[in-house]
Amino acid sequence: MKIIHTADWHLGKTLKNTPLIDEQNYILNGEFMKVVDDVKPDAVIIAGDVYDRGVPPVDAVNLFDEIIFKLNEKKIPILCISGNHDNASRLNFAGRLLAQAKFFITTKPQENPASIVIQDNFGDVYFSLIPFFEPVDLRGKILSDDSTEKLSVDDVNKIYIAEARKKIPAGKRSVAVAHLFVTGGVSSDSERKFVGTVENVDKKNFAEYNYVALGHLHRPQTLSKNEKNFIRYSGSPLKYSFGEANHIKGVTFVELDGDGNVNAQNFELKPKHDIRVIKGTVEEICKLPRTEDFIHAQIDDFKNVLSAADRLRESSCPNLLSLEFLNAKVDGEDFSSKLNVREGVSPLEHFIDFYEYSTKEKMPSDYRDAMAKLISDIRQ
Repeated sequence: MKIIHTADWHLGKTLKNTPLIDEQNYILNGEFMKVVDDVKPDAVIIAGDVYDRGVPPVDAVNLFDEIIFKLNEKKIPILCISGNHDNASRLNFAGRLLAQAKFFITTKPQENPASIVIQDNFGDVYFSLIPFFEPVDLRGKILSDDSTEKLSVDDVNKIYIAEARKKIPAGKRSVAVAHLFVTGGVSSDSERKFVGTVENVDKKNFAEYNYVALGHLHRPQTLSKNEKNFIRYSGSPLKYSFGEANHIKGVTFVELDGDGNVNAQNFELKPKHDIRVIKGTVEEICKLPRTEDFIHAQIDDFKNVLSAADRLRESSCPNLLSLEFLNAKVDGEDFSSKLNVREGVSPLEHFIDFYEYSTKEKMPSDYRDAMAKLISDIRQ
């Protein structure tokens, strides 16, 4: 069986207040669909965080609808779960009806978690869909309504996985789809964080599955390479923070043979605009070849440079989204601890002190006059 495993689309996401929907449209309608057409999978897995927030914008909903329709046109079964960013009820709209078109979606834990069965040339493959949920969500389902036992995320997932395994006959090939933090995974700064290790789930809970398709962590990574228990995060199809600038984004292509042995590899997806971090002085960066990539500039000057962002956008980085001055602080202390703050002086003189401390230069007379006028206008 050939499977494409993807996750963490985060449709509707923004980066530094810049909408990424055009980038998402490019990667899904273009690069992703090319992979689908090339490998002709028997199933596509979407392991949670379809949307970036519970009430997604209309263009995000329309893009998801378009991709699902195209996959359905190709008669490819789709197995989808909700993630911690999704609204489970909204994402599950028309789920029972869509299952008739082989779009299988699970967004809430079930009292009797059924398996989805898809056949290949070697027989049945059982898929367990395990959506993101909180421990309290099992009450009234697998746990009794009056249960007062305090269970961890690992505890409830262990219970739920065990229930799901009851629906899978012994010796049959199986795949788990889950959205959670499995111990040993490496996180990124664009993921929603939880306190400490409260959300950690032990990978031993998935030991009986041939392949475990995980979502939640945006860095593509393999947690177990055992041929008959392969555990992997596909990662997000796009970079969603500058902390992910060095990630190689894509989807995971999985091959499951008749004996349950797994081979999985990352298929890189090339974005419309890359997300990169550039470091150097303002002069150095301005002289670089012009790029349309989304840029975070790390300014290495030893003094603040006026209008640095405007200069970079006008020269080499029209899509500059953010910048930082690496040497803006002196010995890690703030302005007030270094400056001899004088009492009984005017706001203008305080501003001149701050300007000259920050730039290490004398304030030009035209700057002084402009600030004096601004302070006078404010007072009036």
